Amino acid sequence: MKFTLDITLKTRKIFFHFLETLSLEQLNKIPDGFNNNVFWNIKHCVVVQQMLVYGLSSLPLHVSSEEVMRYKKGTKPEGLVAQEEVDLCKKQLFDLLKQTETDANNQLFKTYKEYTVTTKTTLTSTQEAIEFNNFHEGVHLGYVMALLKNV
Repeated sequence: MKFTLDITLKTRKIFFHFLETLSLEQLNKIPDGFNNNVFWNIKHCVVVQQMLVYGLSSLPLHVSSEEVMRYKKGTKPEGLVAQEEVDLCKKQLFDLLKQTETDANNQLFKTYKEYTVTTKTTLTSTQEAIEFNNFHEGVHLGYVMALLKNV
């Protein structure tokens, strides 16, 4: 588990760097040919990790229902985000990952509702969800890298 979460941490450090160095305009820009922006991709990763790991384990999410509605699969940006939302996301990138590690170490994850992801892989445990999350965040890191060439 430690290795898996370390991979997540490394991806999130890259996301944090983008949130720190890009302007609000760059974070919010949706270039021609794209459906979303840099910020949406990063926040989407935060929300989906919570849904895959906590939601499917029948545990409360550490993000609001509003955040889920705005950033879950199938959504797209609806308006511009303010600096306060960027600051919250920067905090969530690390705080929620640390919470996941703590909860896993404390064996909080007891049950898991199987879920088949877009790649047709069926997740059957919290451990698998945490591992799959690295793939998911890697995909979105790729999207962010493509967006960076256009913002």
